[in-house]
Amino acid sequence: MSKTEIRGIWLTNTDSQVLSSQSNIAQAMNFLADTGFNVVFPVVWNKAATLYPSKVIQGYFGFNFESNSDIDPLYQGRDPLAELVTEGHRVGMKVIPWFEYGFASSYNSNGGRLLAKKPEWSARDRSGNLLKKNGFEWLNALDPRVQSFLQELVLEVAQNYDIDGIQGDDRLPAFPCEGGYDEKTKGRYYQQFGKNPPNNPKDKQWLQWRADILTEFWGKLYREVKAVNPNLIVSLAPSIPKWGFQEYLQDCDTWLQTGLVDIIHPQIYRRDFSSYKKIIDNLLKDEFSDPIYPNRNPCKNSSRNLLKLAPGILMKIGSYVISPDYLIKAVNYNRDRSINGEVFFFYEGLRANNNQLANILRSQLYCESASFPTPEDLRKDLREVLPFDNKSNHKNRFGRWWNKVKF
Repeated sequence: MSKTEIRGIWLTNTDSQVLSSQSNIAQAMNFLADTGFNVVFPVVWNKAATLYPSKVIQGYFGFNFESNSDIDPLYQGRDPLAELVTEGHRVGMKVIPWFEYGFASSYNSNGGRLLAKKPEWSARDRSGNLLKKNGFEWLNALDPRVQSFLQELVLEVAQNYDIDGIQGDDRLPAFPCEGGYDEKTKGRYYQQFGKNPPNNPKDKQWLQWRADILTEFWGKLYREVKAVNPNLIVSLAPSIPKWGFQEYLQDCDTWLQTGLVDIIHPQIYRRDFSSYKKIIDNLLKDEFSDPIYPNRNPCKNSSRNLLKLAPGILMKIGSYVISPDYLIKAVNYNRDRSINGEVFFFYEGLRANNNQLANILRSQLYCESASFPTPEDLRKDLREVLPFDNKSNHKNRFGRWWNKVKF
């Protein structure tokens, strides 16, 4: 019986030339297939531009980009996403487009092109300033108009390309906890609670109330993606749970318990194995323990949703490249804990040092081929552990009940 594993890699348009031509894409797909990978996550939305011709961008922003382009100007005259789908499927690779920037408007650009065109979409901190965190300036992810834009962007890709799924990340659905102090959001909060939002951005009620708005958005988007094609995989690469909730309102616990994610890749971007191992252990204890028998050992294959988990591993960023020893330990520890997969950030790490890490994967860790889990595999996993009845709906930290997705 063949293995089922998620063996993924992110493809970027930063510090990489993979997307600069169809021949580069074809070469990369051949290389990845030969190395043992079975799924790619190519960026399709960042820096206020798409990597495919977008009528949604045209409709909302009227070609107000450089070169009057409905695509990132670097790719005008091409459709990198269409090329990726063709070349990826040619070698049996799943292609799941990654909406990298999500609700972020720009990076160290005072809002950039999006907010220059639509300043009313700006997110605000408690001082009334444009919301900025870790260099990123943000759209107001709690505003229904902004949510509609992101929803249309995702559905445009789902409807028009022969893709295998869509992917959000640490910016979709996400919103810095310091945000939500625009007049519209404050008014919504006052209407519900009869008081203004607290000055403390990490007030528990205030955190959960805003997180619930994001969950409502994601639940609607999940269902609409499935309405396009029920076999499309909805993937998420969020920040590490708990921290991600506190800092970016990402309620992974609710998403997992209610079936709003098919595969999940928490970004465990640590530069030493001991730190990685500690986070994996905490994830299995806190987020992936069996809801009926919480004391069961995750390594005994009893934990809920474990088939969906393929942690994000930092392979390369800047001058950093993961060591061969760390790579081997991380993948082996995943399998030891019954985690059948991982996703690496990012492709160029495989080519560093004369393809050193790719050679290790090809000859040791991924030497036996593995198939990507089918949508039915993932649905079966959810149904077996969380039967769809009234008793198994999910109650979040704030006491709100959420109904699970029904298939």
